[in-house]
Amino acid sequence: MVSAAALGPYQSAVVRIGFAGTWLFFLLRELPHRRELYGPDGPWSWHLAGRLVAGNHAFTSLLWSSSTLWFEIVYALAVVSSALLMLGWRTRTVSVVFMIGVLSLQNRSVFVGDGGDNVIHLMAIYLVFTRCAQVWSLDARRAARGAARDRVGPVLWAVCGLALLAGTWRTSGSGVSGGGEWWLWVVFWGMWAVQGLWWAAGRFAAAEARALLDVLGNLVHNAAMVVIMAEVCLIYATAGWYKIQGSRWQDGTALFYPLKLDYFSPWPEVSSLLGASGVIVMLLTYGTVMVQVAFPFTLFNRRVKNVLLVAMMLEHAGIAVLLGLPFFSLAMIAADAVFLPTSFLRRVGALAGRWRQGVRLPERSRQRAEETERPRTLVG
Repeated sequence: MVSAAALGPYQSAVVRIGFAGTWLFFLLRELPHRRELYGPDGPWSWHLAGRLVAGNHAFTSLLWSSSTLWFEIVYALAVVSSALLMLGWRTRTVSVVFMIGVLSLQNRSVFVGDGGDNVIHLMAIYLVFTRCAQVWSLDARRAARGAARDRVGPVLWAVCGLALLAGTWRTSGSGVSGGGEWWLWVVFWGMWAVQGLWWAAGRFAAAEARALLDVLGNLVHNAAMVVIMAEVCLIYATAGWYKIQGSRWQDGTALFYPLKLDYFSPWPEVSSLLGASGVIVMLLTYGTVMVQVAFPFTLFNRRVKNVLLVAMMLEHAGIAVLLGLPFFSLAMIAADAVFLPTSFLRRVGALAGRWRQGVRLPERSRQRAEETERPRTLVG
């Protein structure tokens, strides 16, 4: 049953679109300041980043060269890969490029960003192991049109192989920082080889071999989805239990202080209005702790889980507006989306399709028949 199908196709698609879109919007917003944040004009210089990476062995391609041209190439690839992943074009390859872009930029300047960057950092790795383009993607549309001869795939695979060869040569035995541990390159080459094997099996192998690869792909996808769900639960559980230990959270005044900070007050009038009411501050403070602590324990009760899920998404929307942290909130909402009900996501997709293309809503009988084909899971 675990390997029969890739579970949560709509949830994985929403997570893919959410995180790729969040990272894309962040890169575009910081486009005028990109060199100060991650490039050669930043206070965290190339040499300081090299010393840090030499100690923590993190991966970042930005330390392969100190030239401005190389930085602009990496930044442009990060932007393009984010857009392509959001659209779901050649997702197996683009997800790896997206991960490399995220790791390269974030590990170059580790003191830039907030908690949302950490979530994107982790999810960029997890998405590589998911089949997140089954629905709502250009890959899914291309597959639905028929199995035409693929010419782009082999070319893209060859280009990635040449780039991987150049990166391996650049970091092996040359003293260049930012290459990460040796095993990371083994993983990259393994992914590249698996992509070629997958394409060759789909083109030339017997049906039994293709079925075996499909089963293995489902296993990896389902395991990655479980890891994503566990990560979200861990984030909320640790955040909630750490808040309980704080005296300001215990007396119900914790949210009063960030509302009074100019740095976190894009709307000073609204922040002052909320901060002036002790009852509202107390309810928001205690409500935040209760929702975060309780959420992991409600996964087996779908109705309660859905109620708390809406509450957490509204909480993050409030953080985006009141505290001026839109990308942190978008990242957390994208992570929360892994628990959205399948029926809700399908209705949203059907409504969006009818609004955009004039497609009629599927019949209820067809929806029920399709829903019975997929086993019930925690995500739906």
